[in-house]
Amino acid sequence: MSDSGHFEVHLPLNVELMLKPYSQFKAMLAIAKASLKAIFRSPSAVIFSFLFPLIFILVFGFLSSSTPVIRVSFSKESDIHNPLYDSLIAKENLKVVVKSDKEVSEELEKGRITAIINIQPVNPAGYPKYKVGLRTSTAAADRIGLLHSIIQQVISQLDRKDDPNKPVYAYQEEKVIPGREYRTIDFILPGQLGFSLLSAGVFGVAFIFFNLRQTLVLKRFFATPVRRPYIIFGEGLGRVVFQMITAIVILSIGHFAFKFTLIHGWLTFFELLVLSLIGLVVFMGFGFIVSGLAGSESAIPPFANLVTLPQFLLAGTFFPIDNFPAWLQPLCQILPLSHLNEAMRNVAFEGAHIWDCGRQLGILGLWGIVVYAVAIKVFRWE
Repeated sequence: MSDSGHFEVHLPLNVELMLKPYSQFKAMLAIAKASLKAIFRSPSAVIFSFLFPLIFILVFGFLSSSTPVIRVSFSKESDIHNPLYDSLIAKENLKVVVKSDKEVSEELEKGRITAIINIQPVNPAGYPKYKVGLRTSTAAADRIGLLHSIIQQVISQLDRKDDPNKPVYAYQEEKVIPGREYRTIDFILPGQLGFSLLSAGVFGVAFIFFNLRQTLVLKRFFATPVRRPYIIFGEGLGRVVFQMITAIVILSIGHFAFKFTLIHGWLTFFELLVLSLIGLVVFMGFGFIVSGLAGSESAIPPFANLVTLPQFLLAGTFFPIDNFPAWLQPLCQILPLSHLNEAMRNVAFEGAHIWDCGRQLGILGLWGIVVYAVAIKVFRWE
């Protein structure tokens, strides 16, 4: 009894804790923390998320750039009614870009177009009948030599058909404008980062939730007050934190070791992390589907490879999609990784911002809606 005459009841500490309202948010954070520790303790997770992409970045960082397909444009004043024009557009390793003058000039400055070709008639009654000029930029210095060889070879073949002593085409020196240097790492790093996110989202989520079911951890969670959505969010949050650390490491090494272009500095770095987060969330949906469909642990790799391998090969990870046959390119443009890679390259090198990548983000969003709708249907708790 207290001094005031009232009785005081003292409950044991464990009973007091039981009477407090249960915090779903704290439970989710605890699950996320445990999941993150488990990921760092997994050699395969560290190898595939850190080591595998970094090996490719190191290899391609030391290689010089080479572009099998040369993208060119013809000036608006160019004479397109002559054999040289017909022969050039028939070349398989030349891709003609048709855009507005402003867009062509911007792509030329950034090195996405190697040159603007101008074919002009000069002497219809004599020889040479045409002069051929080029407008290129310093950003395309690695490809202009190959373009020179292609044009000179075509001109030589055409002259031999007529009279070798009377050349029809006079090939002039090119006009060079300043441009930004486009390194191999500027193409390779976004592709490797995108594929790292895809692999982690599919393989990581699939194996985690399958093992949680097999080891009855999920079943034990059901005996706690933690609600099912918080279990998923907790495990997913651990995966997201790990992959964001991976993205920071990959971008930092690429920028400081190999001068990967971050056109707007820290703002670009942050925008790339936001794109990484969006891509990872979409790719994790594939992991939930694989986890639900796989009947055994050995079945996970085949299912996961059906998702990751086509995108690894066709989504512009190592080579531009333009290099693939025309009939295959529409399929490449459907894949979600293609649009994540494109958005990252546009932000990192082109100077675009996230709000300029509406088309790519829209397609990723559509993929996310479809994937999670399927994941809800096939995901299994037991």
